[in-house]
Amino acid sequence: MSAFRSGFACFVGRPNVGKSTLANALVGAKVAITSPRPQTTRHAIRGLVHLPDAQLVVVDTPGLHRPRTLLGQRLNDLVRGTWSQVDVIGVCLPCDQRIGPGDRFLVGELARVRRRPTFALATKTDLVSSDQLAEHLVAVDALGEAAGIAWRHIVPVSATGLHQIGLLRDLLVAELPEGPALYPEGQLTDEPEETLVAELIREAALEDVRDELPHSIAVVVEEMRRREDRPDDAPLLDVYAHLYVERNSQKPIVIGVQGRRLKRIGTQARQQIELLLGTPVYLDLRVKIAKDWQRDPRQLRRLGF
Repeated sequence: MSAFRSGFACFVGRPNVGKSTLANALVGAKVAITSPRPQTTRHAIRGLVHLPDAQLVVVDTPGLHRPRTLLGQRLNDLVRGTWSQVDVIGVCLPCDQRIGPGDRFLVGELARVRRRPTFALATKTDLVSSDQLAEHLVAVDALGEAAGIAWRHIVPVSATGLHQIGLLRDLLVAELPEGPALYPEGQLTDEPEETLVAELIREAALEDVRDELPHSIAVVVEEMRRREDRPDDAPLLDVYAHLYVERNSQKPIVIGVQGRRLKRIGTQARQQIELLLGTPVYLDLRVKIAKDWQRDPRQLRRLGF
């Protein structure tokens, strides 16, 4: 009988290369929000994969990028701090995009880290032809060689189509050290419920405001409590949350004409929160202003960064 293995694997890459979708596919549940907007991920989200002979902790990280704000600098620091502590690293390199300066910068940074197994993950294979995939894999191999990184594996995957997700899981587990399970069986993430709820609200807002102000939005759950006057067989969870923007002019964008946009955001977020928590939810969502919060150390601390 093989020994039990447990440990951590993180996914890194430029913004919007499929890290969060891949993490969710491995866990088999939504633990990280996804959006086509860059810098969607702002925390190191840990998802748990339970197997008969192993427990894999998948860490989804923000996209490494050229920072323009203090928030951006802190997100980059979070990425570097994460990859220095895990057992194996997966670099996400999407098949539908050419290898660029951001990829070369990231891989160059990784080459300076203490040696650890590093995978190249050719994500979004469902978006390209077989010829384009072959060309991309050659470029990925050359990227590692130029940076002095010997890829442990180059794995083409599609998180949306679940293509080779099982193979990737097994390859990651093989790199983990022997040891006991780190979390209870059945737990999918160690993130507090308030953090997950805030992220679902931000995801709904990102979907609705499109390209108007994606980076300026932050969400804080001020209070979550079960309504006391409800019977046990008909519970209701009250959630009070603030959606923060940076300027007065942004507030009406989020609220929309006669409050219709904020209502849409709240409805979408509430549905996702109910799926997550398995209970009916009353969501009270208010829009507040935290002036230039991405550049203000005090505001960043208050908003959890």
